[in-house]
Parts: sequence; C-alpha cells; structure tokens
Amino acid sequence: MVAETLDDLFIFAGESNIPLAEAICEYLGIPLQPTHFTRFSNDNLWIQLGTSVRNKDVYLVQSLTPPVQDHLFQLMMMLNVASTGGASQVTAVIPYYSYGRSDKKDAPRVCITARLAADLITTAGADRVITMALHSDQVHGFFKIPLDHLTSLSVLSRYFQLQDLSDTVLVSPDVGYAKKASQLANWLNIPLAVGTKVRLGDTQVEINEVLGSGELGRRAIIIDDEIATGGTMVKMAWTLHEKHGVEDVTLVCTHGLFAGNAINRIKEVPFVTEVVTTDTVLAPHAFGIPNLHVETIAPVLAEGIRCNHLGQSVGSLFAFWQEDTPKEVANKSKRG
Repeated sequence: MVAETLDDLFIFAGESNIPLAEAICEYLGIPLQPTHFTRFSNDNLWIQLGTSVRNKDVYLVQSLTPPVQDHLFQLMMMLNVASTGGASQVTAVIPYYSYGRSDKKDAPRVCITARLAADLITTAGADRVITMALHSDQVHGFFKIPLDHLTSLSVLSRYFQLQDLSDTVLVSPDVGYAKKASQLANWLNIPLAVGTKVRLGDTQVEINEVLGSGELGRRAIIIDDEIATGGTMVKMAWTLHEKHGVEDVTLVCTHGLFAGNAINRIKEVPFVTEVVTTDTVLAPHAFGIPNLHVETIAPVLAEGIRCNHLGQSVGSLFAFWQEDTPKEVANKSKRG
C-alpha cells in the first residue's frame, strides 16, 4: 500500500555521519529516531534502535567512511535489527559507498569487494539501497535489490552558476569520469578537457595527456567523484599549470575523504584557490584546507527518501539519467 504521508517514515543513523542524517530529517520535517551504540570490553558492538519499527518504512543512514569495516558492520547490524523487528520496508541510505573502487579482478586471487559488500548488505536485511555518486556505475549491478544511484551534480552546478565562468574549463582527470563531467560542463556552458591517467599505485598517478587542451582557459575546475589521498587531483593541477598555463585551479568532488597526507598535498599547490565538496563524508579535519567549501546533499537524499516512501518516481535524481536542468531539479527539491 502506497503511503500518503510521512507518518510511518522512520530514519535512523549510524555513527558515520549523524549531522547529515539530522539535516535530512530537518528537510523532511520529521525527527531523527534514536539509536544506541555500545562497545563491550571484548570489542563486541551492541546496537539498539531506540524506537519500535513494526510496520514502519525504515531508512538507515550510514556512510562507509573510515573506519570502513566498523561502519559497514554497524550498518549490517542495524539492517538486521530493523528487518527482524517487523519493519515493512528497510532501506540502506549509503551516501558514500567506499568499496566502489574494488569493482573488478585486477590481480590474481583478489576479491571483488564491491560485490561482496553488496551481498552482505542485502543478506543483512536491506530491501533497497539509496546511494550517491558511485565510483563505478557497474557496482549498481552488483546489488540484487533495487538501488537508487543519486547525483550531486545538480548541487555542484548551482554553486558554480553563481560564478563568472569566462575563461574557465572543466577538467575530468580520467576518461572514466568524463561522461559525468560532460553533463556538468553542458549545464555550465563551459568547455571540457579530459586527462589520460595511468595509476602507478594507491597514491601515485601519471597524467600522460590532456585531451581538449586547446580550449583551456586561465582557470580550471577539476572534478572527480572523490578525493582520497589527493594524488590524482594534485598531479592534474600541476600538469595543467606547467604544460598548459592554467593559473587558477578549483578542485571539486562529491566525496571529500582527504585521507593520509591529502590536506598537506593540496595546501602545497599554490595555485589551488578553492576546494569544493559535499557532506557525504564527515571529515572535520578537512577544514584545515584553505578556502574549503562544503555543499550539502541532504535535500537530494531527502527527496530520494520521500519519493520512495510515497511511491513516486525518482528519475530526475538518478546519476545515470538526467532529463532535468539543474534549476528544475533544484525547484523540485525546494517544493518539498
């Protein structure tokens, strides 16, 4: 039976990003339900949902951020509690799905962890998944349950639409992200350039060439799905500066992890004037980056939750299917 109100919509949060869950609930005008966490002396985790979920439509918000294994197991426990507690439907809301990089066998005797994590989440009790900006679109197919793959591009587009983008080019550091970057470039009406990246290790990359470099301007906006160690972004920034004369670089991503030495690596690039990310990842240490700007994706996730609960289409929010302009998506979000 399709719901007509939000009365039976219950949202709980794991420990990875409680502020984002609170923002989602504030947008929807409903309370964040309590969750109790305890870790025993033997390191065993104990979780209790603080409200009965019987016959409720339950959404569990948890980003798979460091410590990834702890947060994944928290999510699995919460899914199991909600499923066995009589919830009518249980949806895992995973703003950042960390194992999206492990989407293939790139060496002998290795695990396709993105598939394994999908199976674990499903087995734990998820009926549906809502996520944001997967590193690899094929991860969508690893889930045997419905998955709504949302995008932050409309949010990022609105931010840059307020700026003077003359003499600006949008740059994707590799071919893999070029299709999504081209959507943003079209919306902003600026040219697109694409790097040819070769990964040498977890933190080392080489940029062999920049395709479309004839259209580069004084300013470049480099965009990728995430900034982990910052190696790719920094290498691309230096390539654009040294080989193509770019003087002003903005780094943009959906998921700002800023792991390891990423913050210092970015701060050492004098012509990086701004870093823009979203709040899919709770990373307070990132505010050590000068001119960091964090856009919230709470309205996008909230609209995904609302549409699912009310049995409405979420087509305009999909990452792989964009029919609306950023303004139309924004207006849909504001209407509530």
